[in-house]
Amino acid sequence: MSANDLSETGLQLERGMTRRGFIRVSAATVAGGLLCRHWRALAWPGTPQPVAPGFRYKIAVCDWMILKRQKLGAFQLAKEIGADGVEVDMGPLGERDTFDNQLAKPEVRQQFLDEAKRLGVEICSLAMSGFYAQSFAERPTALRMVQDCIETMQAMGVKIAFLPLGVRSDPARRPELRAAVVERLKTVALEAERAGVTIGIETELPASDQIRLLDQIGSRAIRVYYNFANAIQNGRDLIAELRELGAERICQIHCTNQDGVWLQDDPKIDMPKVKETLDAMHWSGWLVVERSRDARDPRNVKKNFGANVAYLKSIFQKP
Repeated sequence: MSANDLSETGLQLERGMTRRGFIRVSAATVAGGLLCRHWRALAWPGTPQPVAPGFRYKIAVCDWMILKRQKLGAFQLAKEIGADGVEVDMGPLGERDTFDNQLAKPEVRQQFLDEAKRLGVEICSLAMSGFYAQSFAERPTALRMVQDCIETMQAMGVKIAFLPLGVRSDPARRPELRAAVVERLKTVALEAERAGVTIGIETELPASDQIRLLDQIGSRAIRVYYNFANAIQNGRDLIAELRELGAERICQIHCTNQDGVWLQDDPKIDMPKVKETLDAMHWSGWLVVERSRDARDPRNVKKNFGANVAYLKSIFQKP
């Protein structure tokens, strides 16, 4: 089966999209031309999240990495850590057709919104971390899963979602799936544009290839969710990649490296240089801590994430 056939089969198997939404997407895809535009030529207003007055950067943590995956307690813990926000996961996946997303329930969703407001800890983005291990290109219900995320974003007023292409469909690891990834992301882009949200994709591809991937997709509703670790772990120049991608292509950043040492002790990241580079690019938005835990005490959430958040604030939020 070709990549295009695979993508089409996956689309036909989507059970979570409404009949009307499926017809809209299919008609637009068949008509062609709607998604064949260069992404920079589009006027879609999907810009990075605004930041608090006085700061162009905010610092957040991932709820699943602080051991509070889609738990209300993530907000209190984030506040104790000193973070400005939380990246809230869509919930576990396993063999389900879609995420075990409790936020689909209005009463649960309101609890999250109320708690965030009460504590002054924002929801910077929603995350589809289930795609770390599941194949976005091959899973029959992948488009339904992303649609569920988009609907949750709309209901909660969240503008950015994190979509990792993961070990099973990242074109850097599985180049034969690239066409399927592109076709599915074109479909996702249509729904994201209509909803006024941005889907940030993470891939291990070098910056030049990430730019080509965005150009193939052809929508500013799909952008790069950049992770420092991908450049560092693959022996690439982090600063050069940031400059090459530019501010408009990056919707959010996982400001992190693989586990071992805290960010302040990591010789592979010159954080003041990172800030200088992002300043020069006129980028602003959320820096989200995912890993960079002390290998001697990896499950000490407050210690590890508190140290990383404090360090990032000392660099990115200096008066």
